[in-house]
Amino acid sequence: MVHTCGMAKKSNSTVRPSKSISELLRLPEGPVNMASLDPAGRPGYPGHGKSDADGYTAAIGPILADLQERLFANGKSTPVDAKRVLLVLQGMDTSGKGGVITHAVGLVDPQGVHIKGFKAPTPEELSHDFLWRIRNALPDPGMIGIFDRSHYEDVLVVRVENLVPVSEWDGRYDLINTFEAELAAAGYLIIKCFLNISPGEQKLRLAARLADPSKYWKYNPRDVNAHEKWGAYMEAYKDALERCNTDAAPWYVIPSDRKWYRNWAIAEILKEQLVAQGFTWPAANFDVAAEKARVAAI
Repeated sequence: MVHTCGMAKKSNSTVRPSKSISELLRLPEGPVNMASLDPAGRPGYPGHGKSDADGYTAAIGPILADLQERLFANGKSTPVDAKRVLLVLQGMDTSGKGGVITHAVGLVDPQGVHIKGFKAPTPEELSHDFLWRIRNALPDPGMIGIFDRSHYEDVLVVRVENLVPVSEWDGRYDLINTFEAELAAAGYLIIKCFLNISPGEQKLRLAARLADPSKYWKYNPRDVNAHEKWGAYMEAYKDALERCNTDAAPWYVIPSDRKWYRNWAIAEILKEQLVAQGFTWPAANFDVAAEKARVAAI
């Protein structure tokens, strides 16, 4: 079975697709053919391209901000029952995790967002099971939590770099599925995005960092080491996508060679998923009429 999620369709049509972006970019369950996932695709984009992308992305902002405020308000009023959103951003270096946080997540009030980046684990984190640090970083009720990298590093980097035995990382897929199912049952909305970039585009972005002194801080020589193991990383991603793609926590494959499409698509998915939750404003926990009279009397 060959998946067409993220395949390019050359069209300048401004007609909205019959399917939502969430449907178009959601990875179907079953075997995954990484070569069929087009990193330069633009499925469902309603405009012409980069020239109008800023406008389409900005148009999502007011809707997304309203939805996020409703989520946040419910977290403050009824924290026990309130939803939490967990947006997982996973991808090779330069795929644009930071760009998504700035241009897509940046459309909402930062007070309602918790961002956590996962680097190499500390000695304390290594003394616990691999999900310990993940559990400690989960968002509070009513919050949108952003994971810049995630628990999937423990079946990606750990696997490719041979940091633990095969038997150890191979057993983590089932543990991840169980963990994510527990989160979903507890009221978490999990949105996992694989930022799919091509090796050629990654090379261009690494070169751009070296060509601009203001971007030297973004460059890490280890990124070239990872690029040289591209095949091994794609095999690791294939298994992560294939073995941890459930109804409770599905994967969305985001074509990321075009930064403008990547940012728009994730903002649109986030909007669609929040709309589907049907958030309403929390009811007052006081006598509204009485409080109006009190305020009028001030």
